[in-house]
Amino acid sequence: MKVSVTYALPERQTWLDVEVPEQATVREAIESSGIARMFPTLDLSTQKVGVFGKLVALEARLEPGQRVEIYRPITADPKLLRGGDDDDE
Repeated sequence: MKVSVTYALPERQTWLDVEVPEQATVREAIESSGIARMFPTLDLSTQKVGVFGKLVALEARLEPGQRVEIYRPITADPKLLRGGDDDDE
């Protein structure tokens, strides 16, 4: 079955179509894609993954056409980036 694997850094984005066996896991799709060779700093032991924007475990089973997303770590406090504190509203 065909699925896709995507990962993005601020300066580089990658979207790969991958053929995997029926009932493949998210981990298997990522490994089959070879994306770890393209992004050597990728660390699945600490980075979160999802399917179509919803967090899932690496052992989650995939269905044809799904998009596996590897999320990069948060490097800044989202509240500070917005310029305020939501508690004051």
